[in-house]
Parts: sequence; C-alpha cells; structure tokens
Amino acid sequence: MVHMRPTTLPSPENIFTWPVRIYWEDTDAGGIVFYANYLKFFERARTEWLRAKGVEQRQLQQDTGCIFVVSDVQIKYLRSARLDDQLLVTAHLSELGRSSFTIQQEARLLNADAAPTVLCTGSVRVGWINGQTSKPARIPPELQQALQS
Repeated sequence: MVHMRPTTLPSPENIFTWPVRIYWEDTDAGGIVFYANYLKFFERARTEWLRAKGVEQRQLQQDTGCIFVVSDVQIKYLRSARLDDQLLVTAHLSELGRSSFTIQQEARLLNADAAPTVLCTGSVRVGWINGQTSKPARIPPELQQALQS
C-alpha cells in the first residue's frame, strides 16, 4: 500500500485555471456538453498545470523512461454546460505519494454578473510508471518538488 501525504489546501490564487470555450463538437444531440468531454477538459488543464510548473511530459519521458498514467477518476456532474459557454477548469495537487499523486479538479461556468458556477468536480489519481515495463516507479525528488511548487 502506498502512503499518501496530503498537501495543504490551496488558496484561490494557488489553484491553476485553464479557459475552455464550448464548441459544437463538445455537445450531444440535446445541445449540452457530452459527459465524457469533461474528462478531456480536465486532461488539458492537468497538462497545462504541469507545463506551468516547468514539466514537459515528452522531455520527461525521454530523460527518465517513465510516464504519467491515470489510474483512478472520480467525477460528479452538477450542472450542464452548453454551446458557447466559457469555462474555467481548475487543477491543484491534493496528495503526493512515492509513485502517484492526486489532483482535484473543477469545471466552472463563467457568469458575467456572478461568481463562477461549479458544473463538475473530479479527483484524478495519476501514477508514475516505467514506460517499458508498465510497473510503478518512484517519482524523482526534483519532479516531486515541481509538483508541489
């Protein structure tokens, strides 16, 4: 069993946000965002969160032979987004272990005259594995530091 150590709760200014606009391709026959697309939005925000921390996944794979893989997702849908909506998708580290970490995420609808409305919340556990063997690997200390920065 891997022991996870929780990080401190982030202040609003420490939560990474990534803007998303809803296009036709994101919606279903009912005109609302297809449920699986929130996972795509979360993935984009996690990738940009890593980039903002100076972590380039392709270079990391070349240098270490290891890759990130999603091992668990918990998601809760609260409200629907529609065509042309503007969202902010958030990401922040909630737990960091030896070979995995957990990111908390939200998709928030931007409202012109009110606070953003939370549409979807999720928890995504990401493992660090050897790309050749697919076995868990220890996250290098410098990568752990970058994730926590």
